[in-house]
Amino acid sequence: MGNILVWGLWVLAALACIGSGVAVISFTNPFYSALALIGNLASLAALFLLASAEFVAAAQILVYAGAVMVMFLFVIAYLGGRADAPWAGGPKWLQLGSFVVGAAIMIEVIVALIAKADGRLADRAEIERSFGSPAEIGRLFLTDHLLAFEITSIVLLVAAVGGVVLALKTEAENEA
Repeated sequence: MGNILVWGLWVLAALACIGSGVAVISFTNPFYSALALIGNLASLAALFLLASAEFVAAAQILVYAGAVMVMFLFVIAYLGGRADAPWAGGPKWLQLGSFVVGAAIMIEVIVALIAKADGRLADRAEIERSFGSPAEIGRLFLTDHLLAFEITSIVLLVAAVGGVVLALKTEAENEA
């Protein structure tokens, strides 16, 4: 009975993930798209919980659905309806490039699924007991991956400042 419940929750979370992902790209209002993205991140956290990755699920909710999405919502609120579709009707090479990248990702997913079905990916990796623990992740962030960690924080800071600058520029344009 417990296994059926887990599979039922997994299917429900997977459908919620797919549905909210479709909603993100189909809504024309950027605020509603951001809210749908929060739903997508929450359903991904549920999938992580079902995979016994509690720390990753908590980080998903706290960092992405919490901090990053709040920053997105602030930027959307600053820009308002003025930046709904900056590349609408843009150059054809941008549309072609998007299609090529999407097709390449789809081919990569299909190849990975075929390789998994063949059994080539069936060998289990040796995982240390401390793998995935908060202490191990913190140690890696502050030793081996410190530069990437700091670059990420700087990129997020630049994004926040850029949102404020764009909002100030659009306010000046509206007053003129």
